[in-house]
Amino acid sequence: MSHTIPNENKKRLQEIAQILKKYELVKNGLSPETLRLILEDLGPTFVKLGQIMSKRTDILPDAYCRELEKLCADSNPLPLQAVTDVIEFELGQPVEDIFSSFEATPLGSASIAQVHAATLADGRKVVVKVQRPHVAETMREDISLMRKITRPLKFAPSAGGFVDFHMLLEELWNVSKQELDFLTEARHTRQFQENNQGISYISCPVIEDSLTTSRVLTMEYIDGFSIGNLQQIQANEYDTAEIGAKLTENYIKQVIDDGFFHADPHQGNIMLRDGKIVWIDMGMIGTLSSHDRTLIRDAVKAVVRKDNNEIIRVILALGAVKGEFDYTHLYSDIDMLLGRYYSMDLKDINLGQLLQDAVRVISENHITLPPGISMLARGMLTIEGVLANISPDTNVIQIARQHVLNDLKRNLDIKKNLEKSAQSIYVSAEKALDIPGLTTDLLNMTLRGQTRFNLDLAGSRSLMEQFNQIINKLIVCIIVAALLVASSLICTTDMQPQTLGIPTLGFIGYVAALILGLLLIITSHHRKK
Repeated sequence: MSHTIPNENKKRLQEIAQILKKYELVKNGLSPETLRLILEDLGPTFVKLGQIMSKRTDILPDAYCRELEKLCADSNPLPLQAVTDVIEFELGQPVEDIFSSFEATPLGSASIAQVHAATLADGRKVVVKVQRPHVAETMREDISLMRKITRPLKFAPSAGGFVDFHMLLEELWNVSKQELDFLTEARHTRQFQENNQGISYISCPVIEDSLTTSRVLTMEYIDGFSIGNLQQIQANEYDTAEIGAKLTENYIKQVIDDGFFHADPHQGNIMLRDGKIVWIDMGMIGTLSSHDRTLIRDAVKAVVRKDNNEIIRVILALGAVKGEFDYTHLYSDIDMLLGRYYSMDLKDINLGQLLQDAVRVISENHITLPPGISMLARGMLTIEGVLANISPDTNVIQIARQHVLNDLKRNLDIKKNLEKSAQSIYVSAEKALDIPGLTTDLLNMTLRGQTRFNLDLAGSRSLMEQFNQIINKLIVCIIVAALLVASSLICTTDMQPQTLGIPTLGFIGYVAALILGLLLIITSHHRKK
């Protein structure tokens, strides 16, 4: 391995090896708790990887996912001096010149950054998010190292079938790039604010652009409480059912209408203030193209209608087939998966879990989905966890269904549709007049041997295998017939030498035809069994 890993990576590789050695994995095995402790010791890159994998029930068993969720809790805080050093380096001024007060105790401390409350000179309260020193360099180095280590590996067994290391590392890197650049988070926050400016009950923090860099983010202090704080909700006499419905409706809007959604919607990132739902921490945002959003609308309608064929069409339109693919196997898996959900009432279906199960089945069938879809599956699962705490009766799939129907009604222009329908009828009638002439042309082409049929059999391995077997048997039949005809022609001559009174070459042809014919009969009989 030394010839593939540069010298600058060797020290880090040795550190990783020492940490793994400390836990004596060969002797003790890899329990869920041990895996979490190892990732914590390995540093921010591996903590972030663990956070991503905690949502991937298609990769890890539930016990491991539950344990890795603990990585989302606060990390050990940085000393105050380390925080102020970063702020002063980035903003070019002493902390006391920028803020009239700066709280020494952090509001929260994560693997990449920690947050402190502060007050500006004009009296406005803000929070300052400060990136940990050298975390960007460490994560880049770790991910580069992991790419080199996993380069010879493609897949490995997992709870859901296999792990695509390259896809997992790309997802980790894409998420890390977003979270390591606070200017990206600032842009995300402004975009989110613009997308939701017409919704009175939705808000997000205002960014202080002059005090924001790639490593320091200063924004409005949200003087509220977490959406998971039931005591405060009751004390402020909020209606939990209304909160649940509005939260879900807004998240569905983010996904289906905006294609720009919060990809980490846990209860710590959703606040309540003055009757408004305030979304914070826009470091991780999922995006969907217009094409993907249309397909997701189709998928929601198909689930409600229990239309498996439409669901598979959406899957194939969204994803890319990698490796061998069997359409029949995919249909069977989807049919079995949805059969479990179709037996449930619509109000009892957990859309997040359905999406997670679907992603697992799709992955097992060697189809890769866009990053936005896997982020959406995790986001939905997370948001339903929030709803289970505050408003268990709120059902995401029902609200999603109604949102899609309302969207269809808003876009329904009766006059325009009537004009379009009339135009379609006119065009169809005009084409219908051509049918007799086209039929005559087709018959004439067939009589002249010019008719061609294009048959697309791609997408079903078993069907293609059967087709190949038929072709192979047909070729053998043609060869046998040719041997019989050629041998018979040879036997009408006095060609020498002869065997059993017939030319030897003809005799060999008959024997070869006999052997091939017997093999064809035997293989056909065996296939039928």
